[in-house]
This record gives sequence, structure tokens and C-alpha cells, in this order.
Amino acid sequence: MREYRRTTMLAGCGAVLALVATTAGCGGGSSNSGKKSLDLITGVKSDPFYITMACAAQQEASKRGVKLTVNGSAQWDVAVQRPIIDSVAATHPDGLLISPVDTDALTPSLQQMQNGGTKVVLVDTSVTDKSVGVSRISSDNEAGGRTAAKTLAQLMGDKGSAIVISVKPGVSTTDARIKGFTEEMQSNHPQIKLLPVLYDNDLPATAASQIQSTLAAHPDLGGVFAGNTNTAQGIATGLQAAGKEGKIKVAAFDAEPDEITALKNGTLDVLVAQDPGSIGTQGVDQALAAIDKKQVTQQIGTTMVAITKANMGDPAVSKFFYKASC
Repeated sequence: MREYRRTTMLAGCGAVLALVATTAGCGGGSSNSGKKSLDLITGVKSDPFYITMACAAQQEASKRGVKLTVNGSAQWDVAVQRPIIDSVAATHPDGLLISPVDTDALTPSLQQMQNGGTKVVLVDTSVTDKSVGVSRISSDNEAGGRTAAKTLAQLMGDKGSAIVISVKPGVSTTDARIKGFTEEMQSNHPQIKLLPVLYDNDLPATAASQIQSTLAAHPDLGGVFAGNTNTAQGIATGLQAAGKEGKIKVAAFDAEPDEITALKNGTLDVLVAQDPGSIGTQGVDQALAAIDKKQVTQQIGTTMVAITKANMGDPAVSKFFYKASC
């Protein structure tokens, strides 16, 4: 995610990602066109991570000659995503790619779709129940959290206090990032004091307020790990307001346009970038394999890369930058 990731309820055609609506089309069910039909439900429609995923999925669907409808909610919230799932379920698509916004709450709805014959592929985020999904495709988020911790500890000189600010508990991707980060810090960087994790409910303004309050309470704060993009944006804003930009080291997940700008400006120090395009492409491929009763890969881990100001100009690294539109 991503998480990770804004409070109007959208469903059906109204939920189609604005930036890909011209190519994604609307409606569902293969009976309308003779083509296999797939739906993609992303976590947050305006998030460049999911836009990048949707663009790649649409490109792959076009290449494979299948119809893909993209839906996404305006906010990372079960109450917003569940009606979208119900709306898509009513169209009986052949396959569903989905980034569930909770590890448990949406399981009954997804099981019902599976029982109705729709092949479900979990992309980016997942659910606890292993019976849900013919394939699960995501980054190794624990490893990403460990990478963030190692880099941040080095930047901090292995001293001072550090804090994690993330979305909310119960999101598979960000929970794993926190786990990896915490384990790495506790095991290999004992001189750094970890403060209790804070959650901002995916609201940048809340993250900005939280980092300023933390600075006031802990003058030795040396590093921050942002669990997702919105949190990173809020932390950057809070540090700027506090006059601490560049003085507090910040590691963040993802490589969205605002984060790339912040990296260039020195507000953020390292970005752990995922590969949402690959997730979207492989999601389409695995769904079609299941529909065609071919071999399906149950678990797929995608590449991640650490981006710094020093290496961001390398084409092998810059290809991981996320898109704001197709």
C-alpha cells in the first residue's frame, strides 16, 4: 500500500478511476462483449501507487484482449470499499483483482464472490483467511521495513530516538512494514530508542500534527519512518513548519511524485519504492490463468528498491517512480 491509502462513497461506474476511465470502460460481465471480464478495485483511487498499478493492469488487459473495469474509493475505509465490492459482485465478472483495505472485515464479501465463480486475486494488500484468493501479489513489506530501519539507523549515527507513524492497525502491508522496521531496530540498533507507534488514519494533517508533538516531547528525536505516502507528506509538512526540515532523518515507503520532489529537496532522505506496475500486470495474468484453468502462482513477491538523492538519476532506479496519470 498501501498502504496504504481519502469521504465520498463510490460504486459501479462512478468509482472508475478518473485517470483511467477513458480506457477502462464501465460495466461488467463477459456476456456483454464476448470478452473475459476483469475488475480491479484499488485501495484509494487518487493514490499514484494505485494509479500506476491500474495503468499497467489496463495495458496488460488490452494486450491480452480482455475487458478491465477499474474501481477505487476516495478513502481507505471498509465502509467505503464494501459497497464497491457489492456493486462489482452484482456484475459477476470472470475475475477480480482487489487491494482489500482490511485483513478480515471484507472476507465474507470476497468469499461470496469466489463462491459465485469469480476468480479473486489479491494485489498489494491481503486478508488473513488463506482460502480467499487464487493468487496473492505484493512486495515483501517486512523486508522493506528492515531496509528502512537499516538506512535510517545509519543516517542517525545509531543514536537518538526514532518513531514510526503509519495508517492504522489491521492493514496487512503497513503492519508488515512496522514489524520489519521494529525487529531490525530492536535486534541490531539497541542504542536507538523506539517510541510508541502513532497512527494517523491516512490523514497528512494528522501526521503533521503528530510529528510536531513528538518533536516537542522528545528533543532527541533523530529519525522517523513513514508507513505510507500520505503519512510521508504529512511528516514533511510538519517538519517544515517546525523548522526541522533536513535535521530529522526521514525514511518513507513508496515513490510518488510528491515524495520524489521531497527527496530532491532534502525533506525526505530515503524512499523504499515498490513496483505497483508489476503487481498490476501479474494480477491480470494470474486471474486469466485461473479463469483458463491453467497453472496459477499462489504467492508472488515483487521487486523493491531503496531510492536516495544520490541514485535517483539512475534509469534503473528512476523506472520505479510512480505515475500520477497514465
